[in-house]
Amino acid sequence: MRAGATDARRAAVLGSPIAHSLSPVLHRAAYEELGLSGWSYDRFEIDEAALPGFLAELGPEWAGLSLTMPLKRAVIPLLDETSETAASVEAVNTVVLTEDGRRTGDNTDIPGMVAALRERGVEQVDSAAILGAGATASSALAALARICTGEVVAYVRSEARAAEMREWGERLDVDVRTADWADADRALHAPLVIATTPAGTTDALAAAVPERPATLFDVLYDPWPTALAARWSMFGGAVVSGLDLLVHQAVLQVEQMTGRAPAPLEAMRKAGERALAAR
Repeated sequence: MRAGATDARRAAVLGSPIAHSLSPVLHRAAYEELGLSGWSYDRFEIDEAALPGFLAELGPEWAGLSLTMPLKRAVIPLLDETSETAASVEAVNTVVLTEDGRRTGDNTDIPGMVAALRERGVEQVDSAAILGAGATASSALAALARICTGEVVAYVRSEARAAEMREWGERLDVDVRTADWADADRALHAPLVIATTPAGTTDALAAAVPERPATLFDVLYDPWPTALAARWSMFGGAVVSGLDLLVHQAVLQVEQMTGRAPAPLEAMRKAGERALAAR
């Protein structure tokens, strides 16, 4: 049983860099909507070296932590338990803390991706394409393991990255084929395209968007829209944004940390939109 509305509980997002994080905005909006007046949510600049000490000093008032880079893998040895979802991609973005000090790690990015796609009407696809091969790409593969019935083509810049993606495919039981980034314009014809690359990387692909695009999931949210997402929308394609992902994964975090469900999705989304507009 989680603490009630008047009990003081703490949560926070950790990472480095962390100043840009929208997580405090989203979680505080949820607390307000849920009437959790005693709850607070902060951000802390924490790197891998500082993480063990930070965790060791947490008291019983702490309910949970959100983790961003570079801590998603570094935290795993410091946990008492890790969910199957988090273990599948060796990445934890959520730590639930009990009053007796137990630490349980989970990954809400993966079900968050699935939920964000479902909200746009994408329940299942027979094939998909991924642009990029970093940590977010492995989470994308794990999400596709739940909704894609056929081949996933990953467009990457090096053979080393290609080998990593094929290895993730084997681990996650996803049929992965890799292709050179020089041919990334071919990805845009897939029923679902997931762009996982840093800002600016896909801008050159905007001119190659087909006349009738299907669904683009671009994990960026600032700046927004990306050139690719803007062009995609202009041609009538469905677009899922990084803010959609951020909100859906935060909803799951709030539910786990507070024990309250459902978390207020729309209030959290509107708070995120306001914060981005203010930037």
